Amino acid sequence: MTHDTALRTAAPAATQPRSWKLEPRYTPVAFAFFMSAIMALLMCAVIVGANSGIDAGLPARVLHAYALAMPVAFVCVLMVRPLVLKLVALTVRKA
Repeated sequence: MTHDTALRTAAPAATQPRSWKLEPRYTPVAFAFFMSAIMALLMCAVIVGANSGIDAGLPARVLHAYALAMPVAFVCVLMVRPLVLKLVALTVRKA
């Protein structure tokens, strides 16, 4: 094999872009992250707005509450996932 042939065979692998996507085995963790992030932000906004009113300081107060709520929500979603899957299996007919 010449040097030129080696470069041609190695080039396609080197030019392929790296994928930023996670492996499929991380699906439950990715789901828990996005679910907890969205739900915690929405709940923080509603609860903080209802308790302290809607004014110019609302975004700062929501982010302050979110800093605690999001990690807690993430752990909770990971913990209750097995129970939720069982409850869904009990209530939804199989295709």
